[in-house]
Amino acid sequence: MEELHKEFVRQKVFIRGEWRDTEEGIDVINPYTGEKIGMVGRASREDVLSAIKSAKEAFDDFRHGPLMLRAKVLREVAKRLEQKREVIARTITLESGKAIRFARGEVSRAIETFTFAADEADKLSGETVPVDAAAGGEGRMGFFIRVPLGPVAAITPFNFPLNLPAHKIAPAIAAGDTIVWKPSSYTPLTAILLTDILVDAGVPEGVINLVFGPGSETGEILSTSDDIKLISFTGSVPVGERIRKISGMKKTLLELGSNSALVIDEGVENLEEVVDRAVIGAYANSGQVCISIQRIYVHTSLFDKFSEMFVEASKQVKIGDPMDPDVLYGPMITEEEAIRAEKWVKDAIKMGARPLLLGKREGSILYPTVLTDVNFEMDVVSREVFAPVVSIMPFSTFEQAVQLVNRSMYGLNVGIYTPSISNMLMAVRECEVGSVIINDYPTFRVDNMPYGGVKMSGMGREGPPFAIEEYTEIRFVSMR
Repeated sequence: MEELHKEFVRQKVFIRGEWRDTEEGIDVINPYTGEKIGMVGRASREDVLSAIKSAKEAFDDFRHGPLMLRAKVLREVAKRLEQKREVIARTITLESGKAIRFARGEVSRAIETFTFAADEADKLSGETVPVDAAAGGEGRMGFFIRVPLGPVAAITPFNFPLNLPAHKIAPAIAAGDTIVWKPSSYTPLTAILLTDILVDAGVPEGVINLVFGPGSETGEILSTSDDIKLISFTGSVPVGERIRKISGMKKTLLELGSNSALVIDEGVENLEEVVDRAVIGAYANSGQVCISIQRIYVHTSLFDKFSEMFVEASKQVKIGDPMDPDVLYGPMITEEEAIRAEKWVKDAIKMGARPLLLGKREGSILYPTVLTDVNFEMDVVSREVFAPVVSIMPFSTFEQAVQLVNRSMYGLNVGIYTPSISNMLMAVRECEVGSVIINDYPTFRVDNMPYGGVKMSGMGREGPPFAIEEYTEIRFVSMR
């Protein structure tokens, strides 16, 4: 472990192809042990402006580069991620507290994300338009091409410090855009590793620029810069709303979280499988996943049985050192976040919620908590708890379940277990979400699907085939 730490005292930012010293640093803390494991450079205003200028100047050359070169670089990134798989996974665990089993899975997903982006770069194209189908279009040929936007800003959170950046950086490169990347200050070490890999893979100078700092400073500069043409942000609703307010006319892609629901319909027989999936969906990464299960709606005929099985399974979850391959989850990102979630639970109980399982808090670790008799006046139901806290509620009709799903201000993913085709189709038609996951938990995501939400869950879609459309604009051509 000590050997791993040595390379992480880098009080620098990466601008125009070089690591630059900064006056101030940001300490990186292991959320499980509380020890300092590294330091990165805190970008000044001048550093951020220099990074934007670097991306702007590099764009003029990069946008004219052949698709073959973009695809080749992206495949080389995937190859180098594979070669450094274990050191990256251990770094993710050290700085985020994510269980190593899921950190390794995140590296695998990032490899896929860069590969999917390479495949899309190979075939980036436009379409012909039958303009002579319209009056006045006779004797004309129409077509459009997709052209890159320009410098883009990627602002990424702590909970997936490798794959969420991959979902912003890989499509940008495939599209021909240049990037200024601001990762979470909690997890900057993974960002250093990925930046080094991008450079070693052949990403041209100035195409990737990395700056560290608080969103209230660094993020504000990026959001208000006229030279940034798109902002892709994953994080909280208040910050997303702030970015929309100050970003002017530039494109914004926002993934702002959820309080995802799981619906278990009448007649579902494989409850053991459902419980196994629900436990992972609720507790993986301490519930710090945008599509973690927070609300479970169970038909009255199965409510008692499912609740008992889920509580018993929750008691068996192994919690502790995230480096232990048998551990499901370890600490939350900070003790303050664990205290906040604990307070939400206590407030709900004061308001009438009944704990089926009341997990204790030990520092930054919060043990599984299961509530019932809850309502939408409680934060644990109406807001994103982002913690290992689940509420189970009964429903009588499937229509009622859909109404409860839709009562949320969020709309990212919903999971529906049902043996009924008509109810499945009703869920697809009526659930106000970005993704309806049938006969699985809402925590399902693969990296080539269109991922994103509606309502307060944000706007735009990730997944390389769909994100590249966001990172480019249509240029139409009419030829007479």
